[in-house]
Amino acid sequence: MARRSATGRIGIADVAVKAGVSHATVSRVMNGNFTVDPDIASRVRAAAAELKYQPNPVGRSLALGKTDTIGIVVPDLANPTFQAILRGLSRAAAQDGYRVLIADSFEVSSEETILAGEARRRCDGLVLCAPRMSDAELEEIAPSLHPLVLINRTSAAANVPTLVVDYGQGVQDLAEHLVDLGHTRLAFLAGPPRSASNGMRLQGLEAFKAAHPHVDVRMLEGGSDFDTGHEAVDAVLESGATGILAFNDLVAMGLMSGLHERGMDVPGDISVTGFDDIPFARYTTPALTTAAVPITELGEQAWHQLRALIRKEENDAPGSRYQPRLQVRASSGPAKAPRSTVHG
Repeated sequence: MARRSATGRIGIADVAVKAGVSHATVSRVMNGNFTVDPDIASRVRAAAAELKYQPNPVGRSLALGKTDTIGIVVPDLANPTFQAILRGLSRAAAQDGYRVLIADSFEVSSEETILAGEARRRCDGLVLCAPRMSDAELEEIAPSLHPLVLINRTSAAANVPTLVVDYGQGVQDLAEHLVDLGHTRLAFLAGPPRSASNGMRLQGLEAFKAAHPHVDVRMLEGGSDFDTGHEAVDAVLESGATGILAFNDLVAMGLMSGLHERGMDVPGDISVTGFDDIPFARYTTPALTTAAVPITELGEQAWHQLRALIRKEENDAPGSRYQPRLQVRASSGPAKAPRSTVHG
């Protein structure tokens, strides 16, 4: 009969006695070391099965120097875009036996450094998704977080793969679409000031304005969620813009809801565009014109890059740049003709 430990739990010592081998041999077999003689390994596994031995995950992690867990820090887990990235990352990592630890900074940039450090200490690698921290903060902390993959940020730190969406080109494509519909007064509902992707959009709009000097582009304060879009209705109407470029789909949806409450017709009175093409975008009324981003693929690719770092594999493509795709739907239409003045 197997001897149980003081805690009543079957341990390596029990399996070793049952199989007639050393503790070290049992440990090597349980940790997947293929240098053990196949017959001995088979005897150890049979003894473990008979005793219903379950390896201690903490002890195993210490022995192997790994946790089979990775971390991801996101600025707002309520945002469907980050949920989709997480879904892609989790599914891809699960195929390789890894779990994902999630940390949400709630758009508080000062929390990101703390969360990133804590997550990295508990995991084998880390993904920073659209971090809001400054470039200086990112460069300072990046070496201590390795293995590290960045989504929608870049770093000068060595061996840090970056996955970046070309938001600048995407917003230009949306603006071009509105101009093609006859709109010459546009407004951009900006995102969080510390968002790098917001900065890319602003750069893209500067390039657009230089190429279209006849188009008036107003910059309005916004945010990244439904509420900020809903609260921006007054500013949008006061701007006189007939075509709106919202920071993302959530902001666009909030804006359309607020415009509807004011009796405004979209796109009859005003056209609205979003960004990201989250799953709900096609089901709004009207369906939302947006720039589609391969969000789930970002998560999947983040894992592939991180896995290569963890396994110390050669990585011929340590980063990728994604081009958004213009998705035209019913929320954008021809600019409303100015009212003519009747003289009598």
